Formats: sequence, structure tokens, C-alpha cells
Amino acid sequence: MMEPASLDSLRVLHHSDDYIVVDKHWDIRIDSKMWYEKHTVQSQLGHRFPQLADPGTYYGFRFCHQLDYSTSGALCVALNKVAAGRAYRCFKDRAVTKAYLALVRGWMEQERMTLDFSIGKDTMEGRTHMMCIEGTEGCENPKACQTQLTVLEYGQYGGEPVTKVMLQPLTGRTHQLRVHCNAVGHPIVGDFTYSLKADSAPYRMMLHAHLLHIPLQPLPLHVSAGDPFLPATDPMWVPQRPLRTVEGEVEALLERRCQEEQEEEEESKRVKEEEEGEKNREKEERRKKRGKGRECEEEEEEEKRQYQAWLTEWAGDG
Repeated sequence: MMEPASLDSLRVLHHSDDYIVVDKHWDIRIDSKMWYEKHTVQSQLGHRFPQLADPGTYYGFRFCHQLDYSTSGALCVALNKVAAGRAYRCFKDRAVTKAYLALVRGWMEQERMTLDFSIGKDTMEGRTHMMCIEGTEGCENPKACQTQLTVLEYGQYGGEPVTKVMLQPLTGRTHQLRVHCNAVGHPIVGDFTYSLKADSAPYRMMLHAHLLHIPLQPLPLHVSAGDPFLPATDPMWVPQRPLRTVEGEVEALLERRCQEEQEEEEESKRVKEEEEGEKNREKEERRKKRGKGRECEEEEEEEKRQYQAWLTEWAGDG
């Protein structure tokens, strides 16, 4: 898929009554208000599925999340308001599992890393729409964010050393993956913006949304957008030392996620049972107090009857 995007180049990965998931092309916007933006995912969807466009929305389709202009891969679109709400809640609760593939400059020494640089808006002149890590000059309103990075294999791109990695964003900040990779000295290959226009030789930025798993009920939405960083697709990429497979890492990632969800569910169940038990104990205490109150009242009544009987007997004796 080295050819530029066209109106007809939309690749559909999943299509149901509620959702469409497409493999977004690199260097194409999701939507645009600009009349000159002829090729967007919105226009591709309208061209392929005109009957599914919703005139009640501005763009005709409800995009459940975002992908950068330069990023390719799995992008979910809701086909009705209810479906959009269900997906939105999953994203809002950070229950969605996403994994990206990338080629980064240089050979990374550390095979697994957790990148937790806070990211804010870059207010320096000439860096409009760019983000930066906390502590750099001009970084405004930084917010905490976290990315898991795993090295898959080492190789070369155009004769230069590069590393193929899997990136799992645990938060969803703007340009998070690009800024995090840049922060550890391994910028994404072809990132024209964050290389300050220096890395212009590659035909695209090498960042791809490979996995999208949304835990919808009763069935989750699970989609893979494949791996575009293969020699058969791009002969400039030459793998040299593989460490892990994409399939193996995705399987391990989903197993960990499943385990975490089970633990969260068990913890939620435990807390609920404790709260229910506390409510029952309080109810029992109130019942006992009411019971003791009735016993005291009965004892008082019995004492009154005995006293009245004694008074009657005493009066009769007189």
C-alpha cells in the first residue's frame, strides 16, 4: 500500500449493523471542513456507503476515536447514536486495547520500556500543532501519559539502523507515541513534523494502528489491521535480527488484558459484597435495637400489671 490514498482505496476490516472498521491510509485526514480536502476517510465512506451516511451529523459518520493524518491502521466508525455511545464509554473508561507497530531510528538497547513522560502543548515559535514533554522550554499544560514499548526486531531502512517496535498507549494524548519515541532518542522513521522537516526521504511515517479491541457487550469488537512494515511491502525495510513476532506479542497483550479485566471484575465483586455485607449488618443492628426496645416495653408493661395487681390486693386488704 505504497500508493497515495484515493477515493476508491478504502479498505474495510469489519462491517456490522453498528460499526465499520477501516484500515485508514497514511497521509489522509479523517474528516475536514476545508473544501480543498478532497480525500478524507469521511469522503471515502460517503463514496462507498452513501446509504449509511447520517445527515444528522456534521460529517455524516460518527468516528469513535482519532488517528493522526500520517498514521495508518484500524479506525472505528459507529453507524448509529446508540453504538457510538457504547463505544465512547469504552474509550472513556480506558477499557479499549490498542497496539501500534512502528519503525524507529537507531537500535534500541532496552527491549521493553514503560515511557511515562508527561506531554503538553509546544508553544515555541514555528511549532504550531506540536506537543512536547514536560520540562522542555515552552511546554504548556503537560498531562500525565504512559506508553508500553516492546522491541520486535532490528534491521535497516534505506541502509540506516532502525528498530521495529510495538507500542501500546495506556493513555490517549495528542501525538503521544510520536513524542514518547522522540523523547527517548528514537524518533519514528518518516516523522516529518517531529524531525523538524529533516526526515523527509521515506514515503510515509512508519506508524500503524495494528490492533483495536473494544470490549463491547455481548461480543467484543476485535480487529487487526495487519503489518505494513514487511520487505514485501517496502523493500527499503530489511529485517536483520528478529526477537519477537507481532502475533505472539498481541496474544500475550490480550491475555494480560483479559487477566486484568478478571481481576478488576473480582475486585469490584468483592467490594460490592463487602458493601452489601455492611448494609446487612447495619440492618441487623437496627432490627436488634428495635427488638430490645420492644422487650423493654413489654417488661415495663409487665411491671405495671404486677404493680397494679399489688395495689388492688393492698386496697382489698384494707
